[in-house]
Amino acid sequence: QVQIVESGGGLVQPGGSMRLSCATSGISFSIYTMTWYRQAPGMQREFLALITSSGNTVYADSVRGRFTISRDNAKATVYLQMTALKPEDTAVYICKANAGGPGSYDYWGQGTQVTVSS
Repeated sequence: QVQIVESGGGLVQPGGSMRLSCATSGISFSIYTMTWYRQAPGMQREFLALITSSGNTVYADSVRGRFTISRDNAKATVYLQMTALKPEDTAVYICKANAGGPGSYDYWGQGTQVTVSS
């Protein structure tokens, strides 16, 4: 059974930092590309960052330089380190796993709420 579980969200003040985790089980984590998205109320899901099995990273313009994605294959976990947080970063942050290739399947987590407010 595949499980994708995000954690680490909560309330943070503007300018603060937070690290999100996405723990997985039931997949061969090391071969998966892991991606972080977020979704604010009434908004479409927004791509934030991805990290491939070889460690290559891609970032959205909106978070490049502020957010850092990383992975720990031994723990089957991907992280999103967020700094210089702004109120507009408030959203549910969601993790996705995909092995790539034709017909590959997206495994999604339930998300973790991040609220940036004073």
